[in-house]
Amino acid sequence: MLIFAVRLILEENGKMLFLRQTKKNGGRYSLIGGNVEVHEFAREALAREASEEAGIHVEPGDLSLVHVLHRHKLKKDERLLVLYFKTARFHGEPESLEPKKFKDVAWLPVSNLPEDVSKPTMHVLRCVRDGVIYSEFPTRGKVLAFWEQFGSNWAGFSDF
Repeated sequence: MLIFAVRLILEENGKMLFLRQTKKNGGRYSLIGGNVEVHEFAREALAREASEEAGIHVEPGDLSLVHVLHRHKLKKDERLLVLYFKTARFHGEPESLEPKKFKDVAWLPVSNLPEDVSKPTMHVLRCVRDGVIYSEFPTRGKVLAFWEQFGSNWAGFSDF
């Protein structure tokens, strides 16, 4: 199954806005975002998610695409195409509006992000910093190794 998702990179005064997941949801820092619904365009979905998750308003027209991530969640057998957008403009005071998923919001220093920022997020932020517009996570080798454990009945990447 392919999931189409969006994430928001919001920086202000050398800090980046994160949501802190509840322990039940992993306990890591993640970016605002979610899945794009059938009737939405990507930037509209991200504006909706920003309002729903953090109580902030962003204009879809102010969102600039900075990265595309093709991601495999191997244990869930999901594939995601995630568009990362950046903006410097928003209105409102960020707060967690979905307390079952996120316990709070945090402005973290871009130059010194903690270890509990999710690995895919750190991967994308490095790519954005380096000007890389497209990436894959995890690496193709890790995806192959995961699926090869199921034996020769799996007809996937190994034919390439």
